[in-house]
Formats: sequence, structure tokens, C-alpha cells
Amino acid sequence: MHTEEHVILVNDRGEALGTLEKYAAHNSHTPLHLAFSCWLFNARGECLVTRRALSKKAWPGVWTNSVCGHPQSGETTEQAIVRRCRFELGAEVTRLTAMFTDFRYREVDPSGIVENEICPVYAAQLAGPLTLNPDEVMACEWVDFATLLQTLESTPWAFSPWMVAEAAGARAALSAFSAQ
Repeated sequence: MHTEEHVILVNDRGEALGTLEKYAAHNSHTPLHLAFSCWLFNARGECLVTRRALSKKAWPGVWTNSVCGHPQSGETTEQAIVRRCRFELGAEVTRLTAMFTDFRYREVDPSGIVENEICPVYAAQLAGPLTLNPDEVMACEWVDFATLLQTLESTPWAFSPWMVAEAAGARAALSAFSAQ
């Protein structure tokens, strides 16, 4: 199942070129587009990891960071993160903070679907209970952040490739955020 969202297509400099419906955009030749990734923490400094629903087009059933998505036209990245946290997790967030603003990646899932994104990474604090949207998330776990980093290093194949790359690139910033 998919929603009527789009992706904002961009050139290598991140300049908008147009839009394309989100589901149609993700294929074996996915064009470069804008996205975001957010890592949620609780008051104990634990990080929320989520398992993507089996109905997801790319990386179904894979464990990943808390929430990801695509900003819509006329929406800031921060507004998009708040919207997707509500939609995927039924969650409200505070302390939304940029961690790794120039993150970009291109990965191919086992079915051949490509992700090709300019994807700034954020962290936020959960501000209330979770209500998972089963069309997006099939499971979640709160994990000690230091343990999570060790697990990502020892078994990177068990997680989404963007989560592994984000953790490597934003390790210090995410660790500092989790300790606050």
C-alpha cells in the first residue's frame, strides 16, 4: 500500500528539477531526489529502531532507524519529519536537531529497487507514546545507543544500508544527542 506522496527530483547540487509520484519514482533507475532520516531517542537515551513493513516496496522487513521519508513541495525538512513521525509512529517529537546535513547515498535492494537520495539526518526526542502504522512499521525496539552502534558495526547486513552509513557518518553527533 502506498500514499499519494511525491518525491522532489534534484540535480547533483540539490536544486529542484520537478516531482514524481513516490511509488513510481522508486524502481531500478530511481532518479536522485530529496529525503530525510530521523533517529528518535527516549528520555533514557535509548534509540528507537523500526522494522519496515513487509508491504514496503524497497527493503521490506528490514530493521532501520526510527523514521525516514520525503519532504513534499512547500514543506521544510523539519515539517516533513514531524508529519512522518505522526504518520508512521503516531509520535510527537521535540528537540529536532540536524546531525548530518550533507548525507547522500545510492543503494540497491535485493529486488533491484534503487534508493538514490540526498538525505539529511536528524535526531529528535520522543514526546509521548507510539502507535505504529502497520502499513509502514511492523515492529520496533528501544535499544541502548552504544549497543546499537556496536551491533551496526558487527552485523551491518542486518540493517538498512542507509542506517549503517548514517551511524558511521554521524556517530559523534548522535552519541552526544543520546547522552543529553
